[in-house]
Amino acid sequence: MTMRPTRDMVAGALGLVLGAGLFALTWGLPQSPFVPIGPDFYPRIVLAATMLLGAILVVGELAHRRRPASPPAGGRNYRLVALTFLAFGLYILALPGLGFRIATFVFVAGLQILLDPPRGAGRWVAVLALAVAASLPVFLIFERWLSILLPRGAWTGI
Repeated sequence: MTMRPTRDMVAGALGLVLGAGLFALTWGLPQSPFVPIGPDFYPRIVLAATMLLGAILVVGELAHRRRPASPPAGGRNYRLVALTFLAFGLYILALPGLGFRIATFVFVAGLQILLDPPRGAGRWVAVLALAVAASLPVFLIFERWLSILLPRGAWTGI
């Protein structure tokens, strides 16, 4: 019995291998004596996460092979994929006008509504709470802690 690799296994292996290769290249980046966090810091975080997620995909697929295969529930939804890309494109277009805080809040809330329309007041509160929880900490970490300016809105000024 031969085991053919699945798409997830191939994607996970690529993420793991390419992430490791690029991670190794970050050791050659020059360090600046003026800042404590060098140019290698953020790429290493992203690449470490990429390698971790790739490993999780590979291990998950290997563990899944021991169980009987079941067809995916609901089938493929290309319309939803296209709408998600459209929402992301609109978010990118809205950033200069609305600014990071408002555009990100609207994008996160809108994407939640698009992917799983809320039914009931409790779900609407959860949508709004998650939109705040996704946008506010990112703003505070980048603007206040790391002193990295995020886009200001031409229409809103914030």
